[in-house]
Amino acid sequence: MRINETRPFKGSVAAAFPHTVPVLTGFLVLGIAYGMLMQSKGYGAPWALLMSGVAYCGSMQFAAISLLTSAFDPLGAFVMSLLVNARHLFYGVSLLEKYRGIGSAKPVLIYLLCDETFSIISSVEPPEGVRPGNFYLAISVLDYLYWVGGTLLGSLAGQFIRFDTTGLDFALTGLFVVLFIEQVSNPKNRASGVVGLGCSVAALALFGADRLVIPAMILVLAALLIGRKKL
Repeated sequence: MRINETRPFKGSVAAAFPHTVPVLTGFLVLGIAYGMLMQSKGYGAPWALLMSGVAYCGSMQFAAISLLTSAFDPLGAFVMSLLVNARHLFYGVSLLEKYRGIGSAKPVLIYLLCDETFSIISSVEPPEGVRPGNFYLAISVLDYLYWVGGTLLGSLAGQFIRFDTTGLDFALTGLFVVLFIEQVSNPKNRASGVVGLGCSVAALALFGADRLVIPAMILVLAALLIGRKKL
């Protein structure tokens, strides 16, 4: 059915918001955890907001905390950032069809793409009367605001609340697990989830835990390119 592209962007936000509620709850918790961790390491709200607003790469932001508090190693930081965020190559391949013909919003959509936004956009379709570009942009902007808002709350709370933050960064791992379960619970996305899991297990068995990431990514990318239309 052809979409009647008449609803303004405000309507797109209203249509997108229900799909982002799980991300809202997760990002507030994670953002607060990140803000408090940054505060505990001596980096106040301005630095935390700068990282969340400009870098906007949750997993790498958590990893960067240790880099900020250790000896200066720009090459090591670059390599780690490249490895941690290389998964976006696969996100781009998966969203080629959805983002085709989006227009001027595409650079913003690319910049605001994160794991949770990818999970939503890859599994939902715009409702009747909503432009795909506006719908995907609304999802991306809402998720971005949740993350930055959570970071601000955590940074401010960290100035007054003092406790042992050991293990607080595991919240991000927990969110990834929830996202994976949500993906494979949908029959349409189950095949891609199983392929991703299978490639990761195969890479783990062949190369070990210390060399898992790059081979797993290569296997997943090959599977996406070969079976993109089927998955």
